[in-house]
Amino acid sequence: MRPEARLDFSRLYVFGAGGHGREIAWLAERAWREIPEIVFLVDDSKHLKSPVDGYPVRLLEDEELASDSRVVVAVGDPKSRRGIANAFEERGVRAATIVDPTVTRSGRISIGDGAVVFPGCVLTTDVTLGRHVHVNVGCTVSHDSRVGDFSSISPGVHIAGNVRIGETVFVGVGANIINGLTGAPLVVGDRAVIAAGACVIGPVDAGSMVAGVPAVKKR
Repeated sequence: MRPEARLDFSRLYVFGAGGHGREIAWLAERAWREIPEIVFLVDDSKHLKSPVDGYPVRLLEDEELASDSRVVVAVGDPKSRRGIANAFEERGVRAATIVDPTVTRSGRISIGDGAVVFPGCVLTTDVTLGRHVHVNVGCTVSHDSRVGDFSSISPGVHIAGNVRIGETVFVGVGANIINGLTGAPLVVGDRAVIAAGACVIGPVDAGSMVAGVPAVKKR
């Protein structure tokens, strides 16, 4: 697939200069026909370092945020990502959405502002990804499923059809969520945590953690 069309901004801020931030900068290089100026931002001077992958690292409090800029929050923890994204929004910086050109997707997909979708993912039909959702490498999201705002889907996760994942949910590496039914979706509540490798076969309560095969409640 071809990269996305021409951008309407000239600078991309990536909040966070660690591994996830470097991955998102790489994703921008792959996804966009014209690569904007990329700047890493951090909120603590102890994280300042030499350029990362050729891009500068600057302290947020010292940066005069460009009016034509966009931001992606490269923070894995959903709750933290929500707070940081809201802070940028209050300062008038809009979020960028990045979808790797190798992602397989139908025309019946909705992807919110600030979301990122990494290589090797498949989004089938009538799938909705909320604002600032991160779908990492090699995931599948099947028909009539929805992932709520600020949720994190780790590498190798498979979400079957008719699943509703709430807001600020963390799904660990290699987890599987079986399908719900038409009119009776399988629901994962807000702020839930699904451990790496878990197999979810039933509803998950808001704020709870489940783990194992089949997944059972741990807290």
